Amino acid sequence: MTDVAAEPKKRRRLFSMFNMGRIPLDRWSVGTIIIAALIAMPIVTVFILALSPSDDIWQHLSTTVLPDYIFTTLGLMLGVGIGTLIIGVGTAWLATMCRFPGRQIFQWALLLPLAVPAYVIAYVYTDILEFAGPVQQLLRELFGWTLAREYWFPEIRSLGGAITMMTLVLYPYVYLLSCAAFLEQSVCCLEVSRTLGRGPWRSFFTVAIPLARPAIVIGLTLALMETLNDFGTVDFFAVSTFTAGIYDVWFNMNNRAGASQLAIVLLTFVLILIYAERRARRGQQYHHTSTKYRELPSHQLRGHKAALAFIACFTPIVLGFLLPVSILVHYALDYYERALSTSFLQSAWHSLTLSTLCAVLAVLIGLFMAYSVRLGRYKVIQFATRFASIGYAVPGAVLAIGTIISLSTFDHAFNGFMKSTFNISVGLLLSGTIVAVVFGYLVRFLALSFGTMEAGLAKITPSMDGASRTLGQGPGATLRRVHLPMIRASILTAGILVFVDCMKELPITILLRPFNYETLATYVHQFASDGLLEECALGAVTIVAAGILPVIILSRTISASRPGTKEKPQSIVQQHGITHGSELAT
Repeated sequence: MTDVAAEPKKRRRLFSMFNMGRIPLDRWSVGTIIIAALIAMPIVTVFILALSPSDDIWQHLSTTVLPDYIFTTLGLMLGVGIGTLIIGVGTAWLATMCRFPGRQIFQWALLLPLAVPAYVIAYVYTDILEFAGPVQQLLRELFGWTLAREYWFPEIRSLGGAITMMTLVLYPYVYLLSCAAFLEQSVCCLEVSRTLGRGPWRSFFTVAIPLARPAIVIGLTLALMETLNDFGTVDFFAVSTFTAGIYDVWFNMNNRAGASQLAIVLLTFVLILIYAERRARRGQQYHHTSTKYRELPSHQLRGHKAALAFIACFTPIVLGFLLPVSILVHYALDYYERALSTSFLQSAWHSLTLSTLCAVLAVLIGLFMAYSVRLGRYKVIQFATRFASIGYAVPGAVLAIGTIISLSTFDHAFNGFMKSTFNISVGLLLSGTIVAVVFGYLVRFLALSFGTMEAGLAKITPSMDGASRTLGQGPGATLRRVHLPMIRASILTAGILVFVDCMKELPITILLRPFNYETLATYVHQFASDGLLEECALGAVTIVAAGILPVIILSRTISASRPGTKEKPQSIVQQHGITHGSELAT
């Protein structure tokens, strides 16, 4: 009797727990939790494999190549960090707070290098700066040199060369967020600084920079994460970073456990980077002391100051976009027939289909997760969505290892089950196919889609949901009939951002692609590594052309991102989910 009487009480307590929202069981919440578990699976797999026996490979790595990986990676991060900060913050201040010839063009043109992958620009500059390139040939003709030992010329294939290449294409991350932060600052703070006798530059360092610090740090964090993710540049320049080491241990040493252990160390770099940023902000708050917004005071520059400002803004555009792209376009026009005779068309089709499929899936999943968060403020759902977005902070090489191991484990288990039960061998269904590539893309870029969707839904007042529910519409009908028409711009933006990043992604594609399956990124990397830049120039131009799409979207909203304008959109960062994606990832 006591057991029978206790059973209803247990059921009531369990129902009470569900009813209080501790363990939500609706389809939105359960689906979000399942998605988060699947997305987290590659990272968890890497940790598990790293702790498994590895034939003492770790001891061998730690005494041979590991110190070189550590110091080279740290040097690369330090160099890129300093370079992107100087160029990004400096040009953002000039483009937003000063008036000089070409300023309005520079405001959007400074974003153009963001469309060029680091490995593409590395191929171009190696082609023109190496010993057989046109620059050194011209120097030898002018000064009568014949041998390399007769003169000194900086080595492009070096750590310094890798730092330069990445800085030229990654500074827009810092520029974009710095520019948005400067545009949003209250003019009162700057006016007070001027009344205290501080000029424009002292106000810049003592007022504008501290107020913009959170946005600047987020931009720097994004740039450094892209630095850690890069494989094409460091592989082409023979720079021994962790990403190149993971590839070497996996393929050349055929040791997945050793590659996983290196991946854990690389992931530790990311975690330290995130922790250091948050530790530096502990106990500090950054906010405006006034809601008074009007047109920012622009400092008129004349004479040599205007010329210096023009050069400072024009130089990164030339070096990071105009020069390399013009060379690629020249090669593409001269060698397009040879490119068409290779696997360009097939590689372009593969990139188009893969990127489109991943973009559609990312938009659907991101919308599902963002709407799940909107429906209920369950802590478990918020944790699940944050955890599902962690892939954006994880280098592609790490995700590739976890993806291939987890999928191959499933394939072997399923194949064993089919053999023992039905005496049928189904082989490898997921690993070694495009499914693995798409899954790797989703794990890495889902944060972009989710952040953009969350930002779009946040602009819709909750009263819309209440009005729809009172008219008898459920959550699904409310999303379909009310929210989707209002967030079409966010859906398009999310799809474009994911599509372009998939087109450029190299580490995940190289490690997960099926045998003899090329995308534009691997096609360009393969030909350029063999010194055949002319043959793959058309592919590189195609990747750059696709990368210009998000730049156009961002540049169209940059002038309208300041509060107090006639149109009052959110900032560029919030409008396109960049802050949301990066903060979720960190």
